[in-house]
Formats: sequence, C-alpha cells, structure tokens
Amino acid sequence: MIIYEATKEEFMNDVTNDSIAVKIHENYLKRIGKISESEFNSWNNSMNYMYKVLNTSIIPDDVGVAIEYKVPTTSRRIDFMLTGLDEQDRYSVVIVELKQWSSVNVVENSDGLVETAMNRRMVKHTHPSYQAWSYAKLITDYNESVQNESISLYPCAYLHNYIQKENDPLTDTLYDNYISEAPVFIKGDALKLRGFISTYIKKTDRKKSLYLIELGKIRPSKSLQDSLVKMLDGNEEFIMIEEQKVVYEEAILMAKRALSTDRKQVLIVEGGPGTGKSVLGINLLVQLTSKEMVCQYVTKNSAPREVYTKRLQQNYKKTVINNLFKSSGVYHEALPNELDVLIVDEAHRLNEKSGLFKNKGENQMMEIIRAAKCSVFFIDEYQKISIHDVGNKEQIKQFAESYGAEVVEMKLESQFRCNGSDGYLAWLDDVLELRETANADGFDFQYDFKVFDDPNELRNEIFNKNQLNNKARMLAGYCWYWKTEGKSNPEVHDIYLEDHQFSMSWNLNNTLTWAIDPESVEQVGCIHTSQGLEFDYVGIIIGEDLRYLDGEIVTDPFKRAKTDKSLSGFKKMYKKDNIEAVEIADQIIKNTYRTLLTRGMKGCYIYCVDPLLKEYFIDRLSRSRSIIYPLHEEKVLIAAEESVPYVTGVRQENDLI
Repeated sequence: MIIYEATKEEFMNDVTNDSIAVKIHENYLKRIGKISESEFNSWNNSMNYMYKVLNTSIIPDDVGVAIEYKVPTTSRRIDFMLTGLDEQDRYSVVIVELKQWSSVNVVENSDGLVETAMNRRMVKHTHPSYQAWSYAKLITDYNESVQNESISLYPCAYLHNYIQKENDPLTDTLYDNYISEAPVFIKGDALKLRGFISTYIKKTDRKKSLYLIELGKIRPSKSLQDSLVKMLDGNEEFIMIEEQKVVYEEAILMAKRALSTDRKQVLIVEGGPGTGKSVLGINLLVQLTSKEMVCQYVTKNSAPREVYTKRLQQNYKKTVINNLFKSSGVYHEALPNELDVLIVDEAHRLNEKSGLFKNKGENQMMEIIRAAKCSVFFIDEYQKISIHDVGNKEQIKQFAESYGAEVVEMKLESQFRCNGSDGYLAWLDDVLELRETANADGFDFQYDFKVFDDPNELRNEIFNKNQLNNKARMLAGYCWYWKTEGKSNPEVHDIYLEDHQFSMSWNLNNTLTWAIDPESVEQVGCIHTSQGLEFDYVGIIIGEDLRYLDGEIVTDPFKRAKTDKSLSGFKKMYKKDNIEAVEIADQIIKNTYRTLLTRGMKGCYIYCVDPLLKEYFIDRLSRSRSIIYPLHEEKVLIAAEESVPYVTGVRQENDLI
C-alpha cells in the first residue's frame, strides 16, 4: 500500500505549493488513521529536503515517486521511493530512509544498533543504513513482482539534520557492512544523494515498476524457503513426537483450507508447560513458509523470539529470518487477511491495547484473527503473569465467530519438560494452591527437585550443572529493584540476601538472548527473560511475595519491585476494589512461580526467603515417603538390578533435600 504516489514533477509542484504534507496526511487518514503532529511536521521538513535533492534535470520529471510505502508482512513504511529505468532499461528503484536525527551513539556488542534521542530520552534503534537495507531485503524476499521482473532495489539513508564530526559514531566501522549496502547521507550531502539516485535512475518507466511493486503478489521467495528448511534440518531440538505431530498436521490442513475456501480458520491448542508448544510452532513456521505461505511466529515476550531467531540463524544473516518473528502488538495496523498464517505462542500473554502506553489498537486477539487467513493460538491460561494479560480461549472463539471463522480446539497432554513428569506439574499446582489435584501427596521423583537452606549452595549447584552444556540458570521472583546504574554492569548486584551474604545481578540489558548466552549463569533471570523457554536445570529464589502463613500459601503484591511492570496498575485497582485487586495479584504471583518452577527439563532447585515456606515445601516432599506405587514386574527387576530401595511396593526415598 502506497500513501502518496506521483511523478517527480507533481511531487515538486506539491512541495512548491506547500501542500505535500497536507496531501500525505489526507491520504493517510483515509487509508490508516490519525497521526501525531510530530509526524506531520517531519513530512513537511523532510520533503523540502528531498525537493532540493531532486531539483535537477538529470533526474527526469516523469520518474515515479512513492511516499509511505508499506513493507510487505510488516507495519513499517518506506519514507521515500523513486522508480524508473537504468542505462540498460532495467527496472530500478531507489529507497530513501529519511531521519530527523541530529546525534547517535554506537551500541557495542550488538548487530546494527545505535542509540539516539527520542521523546527526551536515549533509546536503541536500528542504524538507518540497516533499516533501509532490511526494507529492500524484505521487499525482495516477499514481493513476487520484484523476484520475477528483476526489479533492482538500491537503498540509502538521508539524515538531513545530522552534522558529521571527527570519528563520528554514525559511520563507525561497526556499521561498515550495512553502510556498504545502503550508503548514509547527512546534512550538506544533497548533491551526493542526487548523484546516487541519478546513477541508477536514468529515464522514466512511466511508473510501471511502482505499479508492479504495489500490486505484486506477496509470497516468500524460494531462497527464503530454502534457507529456513536448511536451518531446521537436522536440528534435534525441533524434532516433533507423538501428539505434536497430530496437531501439526491439523494446522497444515487448516492453513491450506483457509487459502482454498476463503474462509478464516482458527486453531486453539491448549498445553501446559513443556508440552512442546514452541517446538511445534517453529516447525509450522518453517513448513508453511516452504509452502509459499506468508507466515509469522508471534509472541508478546521478546525473549523467545530472540532466542529462536539465534538458534535457527546458524550461518545466515539475522535479517533473513528476523521478519518471521513478531511482537503481538504490531497487527493493529495490518490489513484484513494480509497474512496467510499467524502462529501465536504464549497466547495467554496477549493484551487488549498495544503500544508503549497501551493506547493503540482494540484487542490483540481480534487484530491477529483479522490480519490472518489462518491463526494458530497456543495457550495455557495458568501462565498469565501480568495484569495486562487477557488472552483466553473464550474470547478467541468469540472473535473468530465474529469473522465467520471455522474454529478447532486441540490439546497437548504429553510432558517433555520436567523429565516427562506430569505428576510433578500436578503436584506443583496443588502445592501452590492453584488447583486441587490427585498428586497432592507427591510425584514420581525421577525429577530432581531440591530445597536448599543456603542460596550460595543453590548457586554452586547451578554453576556445576551449567558446565555440562550451558543449560542451567538462576531465576527469581521479581522482588528486587533492578538498579538503573547496573543494567549493563555485572559488578552492580541487585539481589541481596544478607543472612547468607549472597548477592547477584539481574540479567543485564545488553543482550536479548540471555537464556543461551554462556556468561548468563552469572546473572539471575526473571519471568520476562525465561517464560516460553526451557533449561536443563533451574535454581529459583522465591522472594517475599510468596509466603506460608497459618496453614496456607499467601501472596503479597506489595513485596514486588517497582521496576516490575507485571503488576502495573495494581495500586490504582486496589483503591477502587481492594478485594478484586488482591485476587488478581494473587493469581498472577502464583502463576509466575508456577512458570519459573517449570522451566527445568531435568531438575528444579529452590531457596525460599520465607523460612516457613521452606518448611512447607520440605513437608510436602516428605509426604511422598509413605506413598505406595504400583510396581510392574519389569520395574521391580530393574530396581533390583540397580539396587534401588523398593520394598514390598513401598518406594523409600533417598535424601531428597
């Protein structure tokens, strides 16, 4: 979709008449909606600079101009495009990313990121050259006309307010790869940019390439399909088994049906921790993309997106697959049926409103169903860990029905995490008083669960386990303030337990892949860096927001750190209706610890700040010593051979703590 389309001559007249920003705004209102005053002003400013660049007879008057072109499969828009023919009469398109920036800082240890001032604070942003290059790459990967008609794309960036200084961070060697692909122009470079454009656009194509791009069928390129299949091929952590395969085949059929019948399809898949929802989602992403469907993997939480991107990336550029992983908050501007399939992991984490200030869109569940011909929602309502989490089966079904969609519900039962111990999960739900279960008195202790008296000993155990394969991590409830001055400094410790002279830092903010970075074992992860991911072993510090008092589990939202946004709005809610507020916070805190305590594939070790809670866990574990387990003859023989102490059907536990 193009907001403003004209010849160069028409564009120049609109700038001369001081009507260019008004015309862009009017078209934007008709097709998308309102914009901020700052965006209107930026159009006014930047288009005057582009007028100076194009004010030459070297660039023909009848070449095509497009402003605010929507990049396929994204909510991003290209600021400015010029289209025409090169010297050999081949279609040629110049992409110009326009920026109002006047300063940047280098961001070390990151690929293609800079820091710049926005809304009176410094924020990380992609380098303008990276941004322009990635837009060209996405158009090439997804627009069939560009692929088939051999349309050449030439990206660049123009920072017309930026004054370059010596050893300027904008052109630091760290960004050489992207600047070579998309040159960056600054204040005073109007003639240089004019030369860049005139190198590739020599004559008019009567806007034909613009027409081809605008109406081109959106589908993944063959090279993107092949890259994804190679990434997954032989990667054992993404192998599906049993009922995962059943759900997978059903999802494939529904996606095909959505495309062939023109009726929306919605698949809702329930599954607890460790039932393979993410593995299944990644397999669907790859398979559906290989079938030429425009498909994306969606999560609210950024940690799983970044980790799966890195795991799949291998020797390929991150951008090759980066656009396949999206935040749940980007679809409020998506067109109806713009995408073939959206795979939503952690659907219970979906919000109503999107945006930093929760002021965009209507409802993420509705927006996803509207945007895709087929939607797959993986959901576990016991993993809602924020006041803003509203994702639920009933509303998904209601929105699906309002769009006339066919709805299918399925379940994933088998447990692949926690050593396959369904009993452990049921026991944990009972212990946390989330629900009564048949496993109130214990579980199969093939799963390694221990309670520690000293957090230092717990940490040492996790360090030892991590030496095996970098799959052990420390986690904690969000009861300690995340110090601003220590967010990138491992020497600044946020978590202190004075009784044991224990201290550690929260996970540092200079990485998006904490879960798999080797040095991360030295830091403590929170719910936001671990939900949706798994490790072999986890060590959990349970803070003062979960205690044991008068024979029951109690939660205390006032013990949560102010830096935790999970309970944002609780105090306001508490003033209105303290009973309802406490009930909601109680559920969120228990769900948070349930989620943390189920991140370990092989074992979970805990330390409780509240001594009574520690004794409660020990008591619940000790009850299992008198449990009688049904023993099969084969199991008895194995036990005898391994000298496991089974006596007349009573399993006598070794030291559990």
